[in-house]
Amino acid sequence: MIARVFGSAVYGVSAHTITIEVDVSEGRYYQMVGLPDSSVKEARDRIESAMRQYGYYVPRTRMVISLAPADIRKEGSAYDLPICLGMMAATHQIPMERLDKLLIMGELSLTGELRPIKGILPIAIEARRQGFEGFIMPKANAEEAAIVNQLNIYGVDTLQEAVQFLKGKMEVEPTVRDTRELFAHSFALPEADFDAVQGQENIKRALEIAAAGGHNVIMIGPPGAGKTMLAKRLPGILPPLTLAEALETTKIHSVAGKLGRQASLVASRPFRSPHHTVSDIALIGGGSIPQPGEISLAHNGVLFLDELPEFKRGVLEVMRQPLEDRRVAISRAKVSVEFPANFMLVASMNPCPCGFYNHPDKPCVCPPGSVQKYINRISGPLMDRIDLHVEVTPVSFDAMTSRRRQESSSSIRERVERARSVQTARFADQPGVYSNAMMDARAVRRYCNLTDESMALLKTAMDRLGLSARAFERILKVSRTIADLDGADAISPVHVSEAIQYRSLDRKSWGEK
Repeated sequence: MIARVFGSAVYGVSAHTITIEVDVSEGRYYQMVGLPDSSVKEARDRIESAMRQYGYYVPRTRMVISLAPADIRKEGSAYDLPICLGMMAATHQIPMERLDKLLIMGELSLTGELRPIKGILPIAIEARRQGFEGFIMPKANAEEAAIVNQLNIYGVDTLQEAVQFLKGKMEVEPTVRDTRELFAHSFALPEADFDAVQGQENIKRALEIAAAGGHNVIMIGPPGAGKTMLAKRLPGILPPLTLAEALETTKIHSVAGKLGRQASLVASRPFRSPHHTVSDIALIGGGSIPQPGEISLAHNGVLFLDELPEFKRGVLEVMRQPLEDRRVAISRAKVSVEFPANFMLVASMNPCPCGFYNHPDKPCVCPPGSVQKYINRISGPLMDRIDLHVEVTPVSFDAMTSRRRQESSSSIRERVERARSVQTARFADQPGVYSNAMMDARAVRRYCNLTDESMALLKTAMDRLGLSARAFERILKVSRTIADLDGADAISPVHVSEAIQYRSLDRKSWGEK
C-alpha cells in the first residue's frame, strides 16, 4: 500500500514542499530515492528504534520511500517524523485521511522524542501559502512557527503524541500567538546607551549621520580611544524594526539555527561582530549545505568589523558585491540560493601598526611608509564603499571626569527617525530604496542638487585636499543626510563642508610620515 505525507525543504530563506511517498509491499527490499543525503538515509535506524519504544510494528517487507521532486537534494534529519508516519500509514497503523491536509517535520531521537529543527519559520510560511490546514512539528519549535497566522500549529513532544493525535485519541491545542502584540512586547532597546559616553561629541555626531542615512562608517584611532564602545551603541539609535523587517530577519536566524529555544521573533536590530580570523565562507555564507553568513545575520542591522586591517584581504574582498547589491548569491553545482544582506558596515582600525599615528601625546614609532602600507591592507574598492571616515582621538581627563549630563540614545534616535521618515517619503516610488545610502547615480543627481555656492565649495575642497573622484558621490549622499537631519530641503554649503570632513582617508596627505 502507498501512503503520502508532506514535508518541506529549505533553500536559502525559502521553503519548498516535499512529497514523501511510502510503498510497503511483499518482498525483502528497502530503497530510499529522491536525492537523500546521508542524514536522511540514516533516518531508518532512528525511526525503527523510536517505533519499537512504543510497540509499533516495524515493517521488514519490501519498502520504497520516494522524496519528490526527485531532482532536489534532501538534507538533514528533519524528515524523520514524516517518513515514520508515512511508514505507519502504509501499514495501516494510523489513518491516512488527515495526512493530505497536514505538513509534518521533526527529528526523532532513539527514544521517540522529537528534537527541534532549523528553518521552521520559512517552512510554516510556505505551508500556509500552499493551503495546508496544519503543521505538526516538535513542540520546541511551536512558538517560532506560531508567528504565522491562518495555520494551525501542532507542537508535540514525542512520536506517540503525534500518532495519538492523528488517530483522534488525543487533542493537541494549536499554539497561537498574536504576531503584532508579540512584536510590540518583544522590542527592547540595547542596554548600552550614549549617555554613558563622556566626550567624543564629533564621533557621536558622525554615528548619528550614519544611522540617519544608513551609511557605512569607519573609525580610525589609537587603542583605548573608545571605537568599540561607540560602535556597540549604534543599534540603540537606529529606528526600530518594522514588523516586515522583523519577520525577514527572523527567517534568516531561523534558517541558521540562531534563535533561542524560547525565542520566536527577532524584534531588535542585529549586531554582529565576527573575529578577525573569520573565514570568507563564515562571513559571506555558503558551505556544502549553503547557510547564511555573518553579513546575512546582520541583515537590517549592524556588522561591526573591529581591527579591519587584521582581517584577511580575501575575506574582506568578498563583501564588495553584497555592499552594493544588498544581497549575496551562493552558487553550487546543483543549487543556487540567495540570502538578503542589507546591513550597515561599521569598522574600526588603528591608524598604524603601533597605533599612535596622529596621537596628541604619544609618538608614533613606525618606520617611514609603514602607515600608508598599513592602510593599504584595505583595498581601494572596499574603502570606496565606506561613506564616512572618522578620526577618533583619546578622551581627555577633564572630559572623562566631567559631570555634565550626556545626551541619551533615545534623544538621538528621535532625530534619526525624523530623518528616516523624510527619506521614506522621498523614495516611496522606488522599491527597495529606503535610505540615502542606497541611492544610485540617477537618484543622486535627482535629490542631491547643489547650489552654485555649495558646488564651488566642493570643487575647492577636492582640489586643495586632493580628494579622489570616488569621494564625490559619497560626499553628496552624506550631505543629503545632514540636510535631512536639519530638516532642510536644499543642501547648503554648511552641509557640504561637514560631509567633506568625513573623508579623512581620501586626503593625499593622510598617512604621510
